[in-house]
Amino acid sequence: MSVQAIQPVIERSASPAATLQTFCDANFNAAPLVIRAAGRINLIGEHTDYNNGFVLPAAIDKAIYLGIIKRNDQQLRFHALDLDDHYTGSLDNLQPSSKHWPDYLLGVVQQLQQKGYPIQGFECAFGGNIPQGAGLSSSAALECAVLFALNQLFELNISKMDMARLAQAAENNFVGVRCGIMDQFASIFGKRQHLIKLDCGSLEHEYIPFRFDDVKLVLLDTQVKHSLASSEYNTRRAECEQGVKLVSRHHPEVSSLRQVSMDMLDTYVKPFNTVTYNRCRYVVEEIQRLQDACADLIKDDLSAFGQRMFATHEGLDKLYDVSCAELNWLAEMASGESGVLGARMMGGGFGGCTINIVQTGAVEDFIAKADQGYRQQFNIPLKAYVTSIEDGCRVMA
Repeated sequence: MSVQAIQPVIERSASPAATLQTFCDANFNAAPLVIRAAGRINLIGEHTDYNNGFVLPAAIDKAIYLGIIKRNDQQLRFHALDLDDHYTGSLDNLQPSSKHWPDYLLGVVQQLQQKGYPIQGFECAFGGNIPQGAGLSSSAALECAVLFALNQLFELNISKMDMARLAQAAENNFVGVRCGIMDQFASIFGKRQHLIKLDCGSLEHEYIPFRFDDVKLVLLDTQVKHSLASSEYNTRRAECEQGVKLVSRHHPEVSSLRQVSMDMLDTYVKPFNTVTYNRCRYVVEEIQRLQDACADLIKDDLSAFGQRMFATHEGLDKLYDVSCAELNWLAEMASGESGVLGARMMGGGFGGCTINIVQTGAVEDFIAKADQGYRQQFNIPLKAYVTSIEDGCRVMA
């Protein structure tokens, strides 16, 4: 179904959609189905997902663009345009690739096969503008893009909810990353100018309006990732589980921190261990803070919402202990800047980005000041991304 000699993508400065179209025109002998799958941010609600709490993500204007065509055999051919790399395999022998990036696509194919969905060979190419390593979930966007594309191409009639579950399962079981469902859910269910209040226990969700034309969402990338990230993540989960156990001895109905009150923590956890208490206190407060933050947005009180973001950062630093010097410097700098309504670290911690709500007229000066100060403090260049809230997965052509 494609020209055997791969023609390179000439125009690297073009938009991802235009770059993809150029490649497909040169290498596919049929018009591709083109899918756009968004990256995501999370405005508030960090480390609450594995405690059956709420999160508040949104799809953004940074995305993966994927073009796909059917083949008449069992062969799989993938083209990663940003990496200038290619993969060839077969539906009859799905194995993890030494290149790693094909695994995000192969994992989706495996999930469809295991669930009995009828697919055949296909060829696809993809690229995008989601910054790598910034915590914007480019891997989830790729999984969702290929799943959304195969659902359309082979008329599989998979619901959005099942697509989110399948994409998560692909990353859990084939890629080997024990992620929650938030990233995939946001990429598929994203809605322009809306956040998604997602209940991580039941997967019930509602859209919360975020229609503020006079502000921008600015991500400041520390460009660091401290080695504590993965080990400390597992430790935090264990500490939360310990807190639940201490409470459930007296309240057997309690199975997660979602069901725990501050009174329970004060009575049953605080006397046992201060560290465990602090971890659990942060989560219980954050679950409530997110619900209060949604109420702020419904009242169009963005200032109050922003103050809750600052409080989240304080909790992540002082109680949950997952921040670092670089993140703290950026959050503190933002808190003193006029035009900045809210800021906090975003993601698992120990590096990555801060997310900032900044009045449009102040964005340029804010980024310049942050960059200058960050370089002086840490001798590291700062990357900044200005983003907006857009729709999730959709067909482009």
